Formats: sequence, structure tokens, C-alpha cells
Amino acid sequence: MKNKPQEYFDPKPTKYPFPEQTDQHYLKVKKDNGLVFDEKYPYIDRSKRFRFQDKFVRFLLYFVGFLIAKIALGLKVKGKKYIKEHKKELKKGVVSVSNHINLFDYMAILYIAKPIKPRTLVWAKNIKGENSWFIRHVGGIPIPEDNLKGGLCYYKVVNEFLAKENGWLHIYAEGSMWEYYRPIRPFKRGAAFFAVKNNKPILPIAFTYRKCGWLRRFLFKTNASVTLNIGELVYPNLELDEKEAIKDLTIRAHDEVCKLAGFKPGENIYNPIFNNDKKINYY
Repeated sequence: MKNKPQEYFDPKPTKYPFPEQTDQHYLKVKKDNGLVFDEKYPYIDRSKRFRFQDKFVRFLLYFVGFLIAKIALGLKVKGKKYIKEHKKELKKGVVSVSNHINLFDYMAILYIAKPIKPRTLVWAKNIKGENSWFIRHVGGIPIPEDNLKGGLCYYKVVNEFLAKENGWLHIYAEGSMWEYYRPIRPFKRGAAFFAVKNNKPILPIAFTYRKCGWLRRFLFKTNASVTLNIGELVYPNLELDEKEAIKDLTIRAHDEVCKLAGFKPGENIYNPIFNNDKKINYY
């Protein structure tokens, strides 16, 4: 795969142990706080104490967090006009999808969404880990593993967040974070599932890379800065039956993210829908 112009720079990282399967994690969570994600867990905590802490975190984000994230990522944003043009639609509820390329990239999602507070589906181990408090307070909702009652409760809460609260739900449709990896990995169907179930559009977002100068390489030990690219809303085709509508929307959302990432049709090396896909060593 040849490098694109600088706005679609490929860092081709070699220091990260990307797993064999495209949806798998490689970061190690050092702590386990013992939380159980069953039917009793507050997937969206509405207690007074939690909401008060939320306001405190929101204050820190606005005055410190966004600045730190922008500096750490070297963040630029393209496509802001789509947020402005679809302001009314976004207030009625939306599911956004993107590739997941950095520990701080969700801060960029929060930044473009303000004053709306999105929530995001996260790996359950992260809510049990050392960053649990912060992840929960920026909107993290754990995806239960091996707990049927917890899974049913989780689906109910997420659907209500979209249908009744007209919320903004962000999903890393690739399933895991691979740092500074350029190809767009296959998408799982969860984002399209929630969008179709609740008749909400998908907002495609792609993180791409730019070459950075020596100072950023020295300070942050990286050879790339990040651009967040926002696309047009993608709507479910409700004339199809539900299963086909979910498949169709997953493919179209993946195509849009690939386009935003600078890939021409058919140029991205992965299929659009995850099917136990393996990592492709393209360099």
C-alpha cells in the first residue's frame, strides 16, 4: 500500500503487538476493582453523587482536558460543517462510529460533540481497571461479557438512551484500539443494530494521520499527528428487513469511514463486516 499525501500519512507502527484477530485487545489492564456487570449494575448512573461528579469532570474537560488532548494528539478537525448542518438531527439522537487509534481519541469525540455529552460502549475490563472512574465519567458504558441478565439490562439501557433521551452514542465499531494503525478494520454490527432498532442515523468519523515535526516526536514518542474527519450522516434503510438493514448499514458506514480515511473504493485491505478476520501484514 503506497503512502497517501501528507494528510493521509501512514505511520506504519511496529512497536505495538497488534493481535492476530482484528477485534482483539493488546493493552494490559493492571487492576481489577471487582465490579460485576449484571442486571444490578447502573450502566448509566443517575445518582446525585455521580451526576455531581460528572459536572466536575465536565468542567475539567472544558478548561483542561480538551487542551491536553489536542496537544497530545496534535489534533485537527475536518468536516465541522456537518455538525453545524445536522445540529437538529444530532439533537434527536445519533450513533457515531470511528476507528480507535489512541487512548485520547475519545476526548476528540467529546470535543466535537460539545455541548452534547455522548456516551460510548467500552471494553468491560477497562471499567474494572485503573482508569475506571474517569472512563465512567466521560460516558463509558461497559459491554457485559458472559452475563445474560447483564446483557439484557445493558441493551435496554442503551436503547432507552437513544429512543427516549435522543442521546449521542459513540461506538468503536472495529472492537478494539490499535494505536496509529491506518487501515480501517472490519466493523462489528452493534452500531448498525442500535441505529436500526431506534431509527437513528450513523455519523461516520475517521481518524487519520499527518507527519509531525521533531518536537512532537521527542515529547510524545510518536511520528504522527492526528486529524479527525467528520462525514455526512448515513441513514438506515428501513424498507429492508431488520437483519438486512443492519448488514446494509454496517457496510455503508464502513465505506464512509474508509472514504474519510482517504481510501478509494476497494482500496482498504479489510472487508466491511467482521467475520473473525485476521490481521493483514501489509508492510
